[in-house]
Amino acid sequence: MASGRCCTFLEILLAIILPPLGVFLRFGCCTMEFCICLLLTILGYVPGIIYAIYVLVALDSDRDREYYTLA
Repeated sequence: MASGRCCTFLEILLAIILPPLGVFLRFGCCTMEFCICLLLTILGYVPGIIYAIYVLVALDSDRDREYYTLA
């Protein structure tokens, strides 16, 4: 089984080659992250790469957080 760091490295590598693919492998299709990455990649390749790497690295640590509602 591959470790978490190895998977993250492969996702970032795929995000550099084709940004929506790296985000798709982490979050799946038809998620907000994937749609934003796809739109940014269509508008410009570099913004798609920047967003994909940001989502893969920054939101990785947020997966384990628990969110509580205020209502």
